Amino acid sequence: MNIVILSRNSNLYSTQRLVEEGRSRNHHVEVIDPLKCDIIIEKERPTIFYKDRLLDYVDAIIPRIGASITFYGCAVVRQFEMMGVFTICTSDSITRSRDKLRSLQRLSKAGIGMPKTVFTNYSRDVDEVIERVGGTPVIIKLLEGTQGLGVVLAENQNAAESVLEAFNGLQARVIVQEFIKEAKGADIRALIVDGQVVGAMKRQGKDGEFRSNLHRGGTAEIMKLNHDELQLAMKASRVLKLPVCGVDMLQSARGPLLLEVNSTPGLEGIEGATGRNIARSIITYIERNAISK
Repeated sequence: MNIVILSRNSNLYSTQRLVEEGRSRNHHVEVIDPLKCDIIIEKERPTIFYKDRLLDYVDAIIPRIGASITFYGCAVVRQFEMMGVFTICTSDSITRSRDKLRSLQRLSKAGIGMPKTVFTNYSRDVDEVIERVGGTPVIIKLLEGTQGLGVVLAENQNAAESVLEAFNGLQARVIVQEFIKEAKGADIRALIVDGQVVGAMKRQGKDGEFRSNLHRGGTAEIMKLNHDELQLAMKASRVLKLPVCGVDMLQSARGPLLLEVNSTPGLEGIEGATGRNIARSIITYIERNAISK
């Protein structure tokens, strides 16, 4: 089978692991930079060229599309879809998941628990916004933030008002969420493949850090999810139509609460914490679903 990994950096851990596992199972695997692809739009003949090479032999793609290239990256994924190529995540599902507000709206309608969240259009009444999530401390997130960037913990009213007023002045769109104190700076990442949880870890922020992202010095350990956590993770995957994704949750007094769903989850942290071969699970998912040319 011919598998293409859409990634801007072939040296990333996740990309390398997917290449290794694909080749170990006798597939032809190559890494292609989506920004170097040319999309040819023609009646009944959608095509893609990469460095003057026609990509008409591809059976399946694994999008590793960074947030900064979502628009063009998803256009490339969409073109492959029009060519009948199998993808582990569709362009629509990636675009949907990257819009944090849209995702939270869909997930809340589906009955998935999450921290109380407020979105407002540069409101000057910041006191009311803070009050609607239960008062300080509050979490303030940029809608475009990733890996913990653009996330602020405002511990008191003055700090929250200052941050919100600063973001409003920059016309930066943010959401305000209640702070779940009992989570104690930790969250859960469940890795979904084919709609099922194949691994889960608990991430703990370093001392004095409320963000648990491993990129920001957090630590991780394997975790066994309870029934409610399993159900939340799998339901979130179904609602956003992401058969392969990372689902981030908080443990709270009222049960698991969803933080976000990541359409391009990293593999290094969860493979290291769980000892499980997540990359192989993704390759076998492709084998079960893609039709070799």
